[in-house]
Amino acid sequence: MSTMLIEFGAIILVRFPFTNQVEAKQRPAVVVSNRTYNAARPDLVIMAITSQVRATAGLGEVRIADWQAANLLKPSVIKPVFATIERGLVIRSLGNLQEPDQALLREAITASLG
Repeated sequence: MSTMLIEFGAIILVRFPFTNQVEAKQRPAVVVSNRTYNAARPDLVIMAITSQVRATAGLGEVRIADWQAANLLKPSVIKPVFATIERGLVIRSLGNLQEPDQALLREAITASLG
């Protein structure tokens, strides 16, 4: 996986760290660092994806409209939880967000980080 160019919107499977930095859970994540960053650095900036879809999305959450095209198993939400991981920790590539979902993700990042 380390030789593959990973871009913004790529869906990957990783052991995503909990915010307590002690535990981790294998789950899909979306790459939010851009092509230039990913080509120059040995790590990736990612956001967590969950299948726990609530009736109302919270601040910075993105419901993935085209979750099937992203190769996810069920309806999913991107959570505003960021992590930086070494590229070697990627278990495998799953798919990619479609353009409309990528646009919503960019808006959510702006809403979360300013």
